[in-house]
Amino acid sequence: MSTNSKHFESLTAEEQQELLEKYDPDSSTRKFKSGIVKWIVFFGLLAFSLFQLTASIFQFIPRQLLLSIHLGFALSLIFLLFPASKKRSRKDKVAWYDIILALLSIVVGSYWPIMQDEIVNRIGIMTTADFTVGIIAVLLVLEATRRAVGLPITIIAGAFLLYMYYGRIMPGFLSHRGYDFDAIVRTMFFTSEGILGTPLYVSATFIFLFLLFGAFLVKTGVGQYFNDLAVSIAGKRTGGPAKVAIFSSALQGTISGSSVANVVTSGSFTIPMMKKLGYRKEFAGGVEAAASTGGQLMPPIMGAAAFLMVEFIGGVTYWEIAKAAAIPALLYFAGIWIMTHFEAKRIGLRGLSDEEMPNRKEVLKKIYLLLPILVVIVLLFTGMSVMRAALWSIVATIAISAIRKDTRINFKDAVDALVDGARTALSVAAATAAAGIIVGVVTKTGLGLKMANGLVDLAAGISDSPQGTLLLTLFFTMVASIILGMGSPTTANYVITSTIAAPAIILLGAPDLSAHLFVFYFGIIADITPPVALAAFAAAGVSGGEPIRTGFNSAKLAIAAFIIPYMFVLSPELLMIDTTIPYLIWVVFTAITGMMAIGAAMIGFWFRKVTVIERILCLAAGLMLIYPEGMTDVFGLVLFVAMLALQIFIKGKDDERKKPATA
Repeated sequence: MSTNSKHFESLTAEEQQELLEKYDPDSSTRKFKSGIVKWIVFFGLLAFSLFQLTASIFQFIPRQLLLSIHLGFALSLIFLLFPASKKRSRKDKVAWYDIILALLSIVVGSYWPIMQDEIVNRIGIMTTADFTVGIIAVLLVLEATRRAVGLPITIIAGAFLLYMYYGRIMPGFLSHRGYDFDAIVRTMFFTSEGILGTPLYVSATFIFLFLLFGAFLVKTGVGQYFNDLAVSIAGKRTGGPAKVAIFSSALQGTISGSSVANVVTSGSFTIPMMKKLGYRKEFAGGVEAAASTGGQLMPPIMGAAAFLMVEFIGGVTYWEIAKAAAIPALLYFAGIWIMTHFEAKRIGLRGLSDEEMPNRKEVLKKIYLLLPILVVIVLLFTGMSVMRAALWSIVATIAISAIRKDTRINFKDAVDALVDGARTALSVAAATAAAGIIVGVVTKTGLGLKMANGLVDLAAGISDSPQGTLLLTLFFTMVASIILGMGSPTTANYVITSTIAAPAIILLGAPDLSAHLFVFYFGIIADITPPVALAAFAAAGVSGGEPIRTGFNSAKLAIAAFIIPYMFVLSPELLMIDTTIPYLIWVVFTAITGMMAIGAAMIGFWFRKVTVIERILCLAAGLMLIYPEGMTDVFGLVLFVAMLALQIFIKGKDDERKKPATA
């Protein structure tokens, strides 16, 4: 029996769904109880998954046709599932205009497969039919994105299209020759640089398969197992429930690409547990939000944008990206773990009692549920392609689930997993199609290089030194990534910042991988950065805390995510680039030691209460230790040891004074 069913009240499925619909756009769908539309949607989703699996296994469909069919499936299903207005539309009925939009989506998705030979033979010359279908495709993508992903990314994509048309009247370095409607439509739908471009290709291959993998994993009961395993490992420790949230959310990130979904699923269990044992509502929500958001940073299966990174950087494998992200992710979660520990010590919280713990023998009996994740790691490590690794991992999940009857995936479970995986993929397909619009504009107008040069010139105008220019460029990029991330999914955010801001960092000498991971990080932590912090707001919905305060608590706990990206750009050794094993061990040691000092500074407690001056010194020691450079490590370690000794000495004196006098 799991801990949440024994001792802690968790949210009901209905309450979880209500929160998801409030804070996660791709969860606010129509709910069909019966009728022909219900079965059309069901078989449409099932056919979508079966088509993607067939295409991935046999790889016989040309790229442009694959993407067109993928887009047709996604758009038509979005218009049937996602209402035009979440407040006014009925949740159990499809409006007549949505049926028309779904049919138009099928036409758009079928156009390339039917007309491929003619399109190719015309060599860039468009007919009236081409132009009409292309215009409809762009409008459908924008509307589907608004419904399934949100208004901000739709506005951004629309603004890029306007920029492409009105280039002649743009000021300064933003000016370009401008493009007419024919050129815009041709770029957007009849080349590999627009909607049917790299972002949608990644959605139709890598991302879709890993979403299916996650859906199959869920059917084994691995989500609840993550909670039980986390309780078994961390539950009895000081402030155990918060550490359970961290451990569980890091694991949940392997099957969920959404910070909000991660918060609601694992947080409905961990947040009530934290509150019951004494954590403040806002702190409990902050822990869960920070940990859940970090799930997308945790290898081996990171957020969807990490798969885009393979294509955008070029010349790197997904394994290299996951390997590079390992130490930053370790530091991220170490920082949250350390700060929750200090907070628990500060307010005197205990761990879970024996009665509140799950049966460890029962938990260990299901340890095999983690084997599919191990399979992914091994396959990627041996050099297998991401697509093949995902396919074999799905097979491994089905096979491994059969070990015990209560985890076995039967035929109905498999069908449900295929449907659930396709449903999850809809918003990703819409976001990547819209991102393709942005990439097409950037490529055609040269905006990426212009913005990169503009950012560098702006930074150079403020700072005279190369190091100062780099730091200012990083700061401007961070701000842009966070602002974009407040209203955009990680995939779209990464596409924009990697094509506009990352080149500026690369121009200043940073490795490509460092620059791309930099914008990737800040796009993700926008989910916990006030004033718009959707993951934190969802956590507040579970905890009952004040949303903005929850957001500030989550941002404070995730302080590592605001520091580490600067460090791995300045010193790529943190990403295991051009380094040795002994040096790597030293870097990890000093960085975790640094996080301990920063944690004490942020919480205001170590072995005892930390004064304001001690906080400043701890923060300085932590920053010097995290930055992997010889002299800063030495100075930071000396200061750290001095602060540690001072804490232990004064704590000992305080304990002596508190001892009762003996006769």
